[in-house]
Amino acid sequence: MPELPEVETIAKDLSAIGVVGKTLVGARVYWKRTIAVPSAAEFCRLIQNKRLAGVRRRGKFLVFDLTDGATLLIHLRMSGRLHWVSQRTVRERHEHVVLGFAGGNELRFHDTRKFGRIYLTSEPETILGRLGPEPLDPAFTAERLQTMMNSRRQQLKPLLLDQSFIAGLGNIYVDEALWEARLHPRQGSDTLSRRKLAALHAAIQNVLRRGLKNLGTSLGTGKANFYSVGRRRGRNRDELNVFRRTGEPCPRCAAKIRRIIVGQRSTHICPKCQIVRPCGESKEDF
Repeated sequence: MPELPEVETIAKDLSAIGVVGKTLVGARVYWKRTIAVPSAAEFCRLIQNKRLAGVRRRGKFLVFDLTDGATLLIHLRMSGRLHWVSQRTVRERHEHVVLGFAGGNELRFHDTRKFGRIYLTSEPETILGRLGPEPLDPAFTAERLQTMMNSRRQQLKPLLLDQSFIAGLGNIYVDEALWEARLHPRQGSDTLSRRKLAALHAAIQNVLRRGLKNLGTSLGTGKANFYSVGRRRGRNRDELNVFRRTGEPCPRCAAKIRRIIVGQRSTHICPKCQIVRPCGESKEDF
């Protein structure tokens, strides 16, 4: 699933190819359920003659600001990606929504698993307002994370995956951040000392900035894998320390990386570096 670095990379690539300022002349929908709001027919009617004022990211959403005050939101979910092509290009099987632009180019939403969703709304905050803080925002400090953690009592990994808690984190970057901070994904969020919270805060920002620098993480060549606009693959795979490295040596201690299940999610840890702290230990010592 594309996470913060992948979605941010797509937003920047779309800006770079010049979609901002272009006018949408129409849409074709081949899988109606891809359009979450409004109906597919209404979407095709309302999208006509909208001009794109900007493209950005919020959490895992691509946000297209339109000049009439409406907003187009795209959530890629598990396998969604965007293709910027000439209108003469033959449509691929999994290109379920096609947005036509003046000048002859099209932005096509390709989604093998059909989990992605598109919203056209005049009230984007009814959707985006449910999201937690942006982890790379200057306002997201270690102190703020500590305040947020103090109000929750939950295992770390499911909590960090909760988009209403922190926006943009997913399986890849949570596993990497917890490894960097030497924290077990089953550790209780209310058991961390100020020192450990600071380490986690730094680790979250470090792994995200690394992912952004490397233009996201592409893990293989499958159709459901991450590709940015122009089918460009991210380079961050080689920088991963634990994610999908089961059986390989931990870069820190050489113990074999293990795959476990936490909150029904596949999770990768170093069994030596990441140990669950017993409840009886003093919080100040951890």
